[in-house]
Amino acid sequence: MKTDVANRVKEYLIILVGSIIYAFGFDWLFVPNNLAMGGFTGLSQILSHYIPQIPIGVFVIILNVPLFIAGIKLQGAKLLWSSVFAMVTSSLAIDILPAFIKFHPIDDRLMVCILGGALTGFGVGLQLWVGATTGGTELAATLIKMKFRHISIGKICLAIDLSIIALYSLNCCSLNEALYAGIAMYVCNSTIDTVIYGRKTSKVALIICDNGDAIIKDLLKMDLGITEVKAKGGFSNTEKNVLICAFKPNKIGIIKHAVIQLDPQAFVIVCDAQDVYGEGFAECMLNGL
Repeated sequence: MKTDVANRVKEYLIILVGSIIYAFGFDWLFVPNNLAMGGFTGLSQILSHYIPQIPIGVFVIILNVPLFIAGIKLQGAKLLWSSVFAMVTSSLAIDILPAFIKFHPIDDRLMVCILGGALTGFGVGLQLWVGATTGGTELAATLIKMKFRHISIGKICLAIDLSIIALYSLNCCSLNEALYAGIAMYVCNSTIDTVIYGRKTSKVALIICDNGDAIIKDLLKMDLGITEVKAKGGFSNTEKNVLICAFKPNKIGIIKHAVIQLDPQAFVIVCDAQDVYGEGFAECMLNGL
């Protein structure tokens, strides 16, 4: 029970840190430099331009209400509490930070795009890492990914964000600003994917060999898990062993060396594995991500 409470507190602290980083990046680099943001924050920028009496953060909360209702129907209220917390804290932080910190425009537009995208992407990535979203693009992407699991969160977010930026471009009649915003969103969503998936990057080796038992014995000594599949060579028409082994990238050298020493005729295929879950690898912390 204490462990569950401690883990929950840790998750909410990570969400809070992510919200502050996201808000800081937005207030420091997007707002004073008139750089468009994607998602509901970008829509809120446009709405706030026409109705300046309502702060951007308040608009974000208002726009998110219908999306959260849809999310509750699909994911259940329990799973969305952390997302509600993330959306509220990030929205409030966006409106509160300028009261304590004076943000000024920066002349270097490219630096603004890269740094702004990296900061906001890192903040959102931390929230998604523990299964929360700030609503808007991230929640929409999470719901879309439930249907299209082969597409990464970052790519879905990028498609939605670019649509919002196109709307901003039409609204402001500024192609240059839209292009800069597109760069920022690309950096932002690449950072999101790096935070979510980068830590789980692993390799998978497919070892097609004759001396399977000896290779298995040697790899097991390295504390690696191996799955053996019986197969038949299409050209030689002879029985073969296919060994499947997931491992961390730093072990690729010793695995290749072991296979070559035991079976010089072995055929080895090494592939990138974006997500590997289970004993010895990451636990599945993200709800379907």
